[in-house]
Amino acid sequence: MDWLELLLALAAFFAAHRLPKALGFKAAMQHWGLLRVYFLFYSLMSLALLAWSLGAADRAPFVPLWGLAPWHPWVVNIAMPAACLLAAYGIAAPNPFAFEGRASGFRPEAPGIAGLTRQPLLWALTLWSGSHLLANGDLAHVLLFGPAFALALLGGWALERRQRAEIGPRWSTLSQKTAFLPGAALLTGRWRPRHWPSLPRLAAALAAWAALLHLHAPAIGAYRKNKF
Repeated sequence: MDWLELLLALAAFFAAHRLPKALGFKAAMQHWGLLRVYFLFYSLMSLALLAWSLGAADRAPFVPLWGLAPWHPWVVNIAMPAACLLAAYGIAAPNPFAFEGRASGFRPEAPGIAGLTRQPLLWALTLWSGSHLLANGDLAHVLLFGPAFALALLGGWALERRQRAEIGPRWSTLSQKTAFLPGAALLTGRWRPRHWPSLPRLAAALAAWAALLHLHAPAIGAYRKNKF
């Protein structure tokens, strides 16, 4: 039953990320002017299904695939603050390239978070899933974090192709000071930050990181044998 619960949770989680668009539910909500309601419901549903999946993975039989090295938790400790920063600065920011961004307010000459990366939330999910995949070398957590890592990483490339096609000829103008790979536009000199980062978003990122760090052990079972 423990394995069945995990499989059901994972199936529900990944189906929830495919079916709304495939069935036209997202398009209908956008047509009715209820896109914000859709995203709120979608976010709450995703968090609930993720919590179920994490709990189910923790309750599944422990089948070790590789051991926990002393440096594995440090990968998580370094990746998660970066993931929180990317998510905090990416959600609802002026960024027409990302599903979590908004087209209004975007300026190609000062692209904001898109100058660092056009897909901040997907890179945040890549850091989260990839670091936790490394630090949880048992079968249940590999089944959870492995597909999540692959979908976040590959999903970014797929979204880029779709957005390029949808935006059309304006892509080159809008994206000239941006990059898909984090930091690429900065390293090549195509983008330089013009302003200090938003302090409210920085505070939100630090609060999220502190909350995750504090709640990780009691809520998710961190620091147990071979689990992080």
